[in-house]
Amino acid sequence: MSTTLSEVALETAPVNATVTTQVWDLPLRVFHWSLALAVSAAFVTAWLGGDWMRWHVRIGAFILALLLFRLIWGWIGSTHARFASFVPTPKSVIAYLRGKWHGAGHTPLGALSVVVLLIVLAVQIGTGLFANDDIAHQGPLSQTVSKAVTDRASGWHAALSNLLLAWIVIHTAAIGFYAVVRRTDLVSPMLTGKKQLPPQWASVTTSVSVRRVFVAAALSAVLVVAVFTEWRASPAATAVPAATPDW
Repeated sequence: MSTTLSEVALETAPVNATVTTQVWDLPLRVFHWSLALAVSAAFVTAWLGGDWMRWHVRIGAFILALLLFRLIWGWIGSTHARFASFVPTPKSVIAYLRGKWHGAGHTPLGALSVVVLLIVLAVQIGTGLFANDDIAHQGPLSQTVSKAVTDRASGWHAALSNLLLAWIVIHTAAIGFYAVVRRTDLVSPMLTGKKQLPPQWASVTTSVSVRRVFVAAALSAVLVVAVFTEWRASPAATAVPAATPDW
């Protein structure tokens, strides 16, 4: 049985030393920074309004694809990308708060922040699909439901944007806190994928195959195309001469 370089490093490192450990795989890092840029662009285009709303909806479609990819990657990705390895439990959160938790991936509080952020984003995108501003812009699925539903979806979409912005601020502040107070760099590992860890905390990360990346990306793209073409087949889309969907 062959031994990897990471395993050799874990076995030979001094007790007080740290070893360079691959934690975040490339697809996860691309997802992370793509999502950060896309969400920023979504806020800017919503603030600008007008014709920029067409781009707002297109960006929403891209974010939906990213979220679907992350959902799939949470099951077939590398070790620390999988939900089973980082979704926090009450026990792990308590252990972390008591200073008794150690690991290579997300801390329990960090993982909790990620889970909440993904859920809020998913609901935000979901409501946006059915939203309608009653003037010139509407979500791609707004014509598949009643006016009452689109009104509720529009209200939730606007309200959740404030919650999402607040959570992003908290998330960013936490990164700054770790950098300044705890002297822990959380940004560089999400760029390089590597962390410096004590040997006893490090673990060997499973490899990522190109086929798995392709499967996750292809499924995400197919699902998004299916969602954004549904309005064409709906009776409401042909019966009501409403504004052209913004995508």
